[in-house]
Amino acid sequence: MHELALYRKYRPASFKEVMGQNHIVSVLEGSIKTKKVSHAYLFIGSRGTGKTSVARIFAKEIGVSVNDLYEIDAASNRGIADIKDLREGARVLPFDSKYKIYIIDEVHMLSGDAWGALLKILEEPPSHVIFILATTEVHKIPETIISRCQVFTFKKASNTALKNIILSVAEKEGYEIDGSSAELLAILGDGSFRDGLGILQKVLNFARNKKIKREEIEEITGAPRVDMVNQYLMAILEKDLEKGLSAIKEASTSNLDMELYLKIIIEKFRLSLMLRYAPNLEDKIKGDISEEDLKFIKDILKKDKDGMFRSSSLTILLGAYSDIRKSFISELPLELALIKIIEEKN
Repeated sequence: MHELALYRKYRPASFKEVMGQNHIVSVLEGSIKTKKVSHAYLFIGSRGTGKTSVARIFAKEIGVSVNDLYEIDAASNRGIADIKDLREGARVLPFDSKYKIYIIDEVHMLSGDAWGALLKILEEPPSHVIFILATTEVHKIPETIISRCQVFTFKKASNTALKNIILSVAEKEGYEIDGSSAELLAILGDGSFRDGLGILQKVLNFARNKKIKREEIEEITGAPRVDMVNQYLMAILEKDLEKGLSAIKEASTSNLDMELYLKIIIEKFRLSLMLRYAPNLEDKIKGDISEEDLKFIKDILKKDKDGMFRSSSLTILLGAYSDIRKSFISELPLELALIKIIEEKN
């Protein structure tokens, strides 16, 4: 038997376990208490932010049994015939609950004719039926559907929230990961609880022992090595264009994801600014990075006589990050950012 995926094993089972979506949880809890439940909800958000988990919890909180909860994947049930079958089933009274709930995931995948069929039942829904539509691409959903739903937008998980759940799950699984490693895994998760735990599972599956070092995580996940990131930052400090271009070239030759590479550079640059302008935060920052990284950042700030590590430089890096997906040469935004930062100080 295959081991249960971590994101399923540690999926929230109650509203209090849902992380990072308080603006949604509080409204849903309030509607349950006041018995003002809507007939249709639209959950919008990027992958792995908890849309279907919250839908299941909501169903449980209003007393819907497993027999009266239906989950449909619109990616594979997208035609008009599928929605007509749903409509027929929805008219039948619940088995042993007050309501029947239909969770339609990836609802944006429905065909044009299917939208029309769904709209008919949303316009005149049976009193015992609640629809929860979930999507990552709200722009593909007809306005006529949106207007008949209560809309909730799920936020991407913050690095802090992802890091905390990664540390918690790793400990429950019997592994030890330090703050720096958990921070890297959170960055790799890119705002998705599911992806973050999926990457953690990969690391745990291939880890050589119970105490996992950052270097091992870099090896397993293909994340940029610390020295590659540091070399780029040192190039900024020393205004050494050749050193920075060499770092970019090495990252490219290693087939690294340039977007991820720049993201980690930006994260370390951000921490350096926090230490420069708010040194009292050092104790909090310690939990996010290794002792070696903290020493590296402090050394950089001590040597930065020309003010290379300033907000203007970070702004340039952020601009490069927004351009990287549009560039047909993925290294180019990093190279141009380095040139611009160095030129501004010469």
